Amino acid sequence: MGHQQKKLLNAKDNILYRPALMAQIYSTGTYHRTVPIDLMKEFTICESFSRANTEYCVALERPAAYGSIIGDFLIRQGLLRQGASIVEIGGGYGSLMNAFLSAHAEMVKRVVMVDLSEGLLRRQKKTLERWHDKVRFVRADIHELAGSIRGADLIIMNEVIGDLDTMIDIDPEDLPHQVRRLVDSYGLGIPSQGCFNLNIGAIKLIETICSKGIPIFLTEHSSDPIIPQDMDFLSKGLDLDSYPRRIDLFKHCEYTIRFSHLIQAAHALGRKTETGALLDLINIRKSPALNMIFTSRACSTDYQEIMFELLDHIREYRWLLIN
Repeated sequence: MGHQQKKLLNAKDNILYRPALMAQIYSTGTYHRTVPIDLMKEFTICESFSRANTEYCVALERPAAYGSIIGDFLIRQGLLRQGASIVEIGGGYGSLMNAFLSAHAEMVKRVVMVDLSEGLLRRQKKTLERWHDKVRFVRADIHELAGSIRGADLIIMNEVIGDLDTMIDIDPEDLPHQVRRLVDSYGLGIPSQGCFNLNIGAIKLIETICSKGIPIFLTEHSSDPIIPQDMDFLSKGLDLDSYPRRIDLFKHCEYTIRFSHLIQAAHALGRKTETGALLDLINIRKSPALNMIFTSRACSTDYQEIMFELLDHIREYRWLLIN
């Protein structure tokens, strides 16, 4: 796998337009339904650690595929048990679930892979062929399907929730009705002035999942990231308490997630949460060399380039467990 690069491209076709300077919903639905998706045009944690021997795994204390790391974590949390039924939403190329099952298939009774992209579902079927007796595939929009999920013991959403509908350019003095409902229901903090964005699709999904009592594990870029204390150099140039910002990708955009909003909603609905930096979950090998590479932007060797690219990307990532 070569170094993954984000591509900047106009994504106007995915916006449901209202007049200028008014709040509007940004949706990636059209993109996922109609565009052949190439994840190599993005930097994804899942594909970077898709196997235990990728070039990025040198950064880990114990090199392992990302899916097996997540599985081990969920076992420690008591959420992956014998006979588990799992739903993965937005499974990409199937790399996470492939490594997950490779390590823990004996504990899993059934997996349902849900995706809006027909092309990605085909790729997942190919990747997960050897698990055909355990896995089935559903093409659906999670905005529409969430309320119909039944019988699941666990939901996994990795690097996906930032693709859900986002209300953008919101005037805090003129909140649209659906924004006002979420803000008032969960006591969500919003700016007192200046337009902001709100992850309405993500918050509504948390509402639905919480109402069903199904544990959910998710990861994403955050607008309120957590930086490990022994890696505080990663906070350089990073806003640690902001609101969702746009990330331009190939033919579409996504928005960072304000994790505090998801946590407030979950707590208001009677659920417990745990959260942290993804850097800590994957157990990156910490050393003074990482500080030097990141702060000096040293990229004179392949190793330095790989480490800088990884650190610059993953420092914004958080994981969240709602139980």
